[in-house]
Amino acid sequence: MLFTGTYPRSLDEKQRLALPKRLRDTLGQSPEIPLYLAPGTDGSLALYTEEAFSRLGEQLAQGSPAGQETRTFSRLFYSQALPVEVDTQGRIRIPQELATFAGLSREVMLLGVRDHLEIWDKGRWEQYLNHQQPRYDQLAESAFEAGVGATPRKTPSPAPSAQTPGRTTAPEEEHARPTQPR
Repeated sequence: MLFTGTYPRSLDEKQRLALPKRLRDTLGQSPEIPLYLAPGTDGSLALYTEEAFSRLGEQLAQGSPAGQETRTFSRLFYSQALPVEVDTQGRIRIPQELATFAGLSREVMLLGVRDHLEIWDKGRWEQYLNHQQPRYDQLAESAFEAGVGATPRKTPSPAPSAQTPGRTTAPEEEHARPTQPR
């Protein structure tokens, strides 16, 4: 499954979110198979299919169960993740504790993010987008060159200047020091 797109939505008085038909079709969701709603990153919520949620668990299980950060993340993530069902009108209900976690107001944004959906408060999403969009090219370069999870490459230093015969410093260095007669 590949989720893409941005969908402005409104929560109703019971904190239900209507999923667009296009996304419901991609989900291919039957009422017997739940979706999982969990805390996301950067103040969002993440909505996973059962298959994507299981893959995430398998990835997490590859870390050391004795590792402090793995244990802490697992506790925070799984203790707040909840199964949610899509009702006959294509809506999910967002539990109060998760709505509070994400600071959701009535207006929200639903984002397709490859293997899951994210739910953002509209104002928070607009702030995030305004801050990050100008860095799009830089982020793309880091993501594709360094690979996901890798440390970004440092920009190489400029090549040393060609030296004039008999000169022992580069022209830039010459300006940084007092000159001496030759």
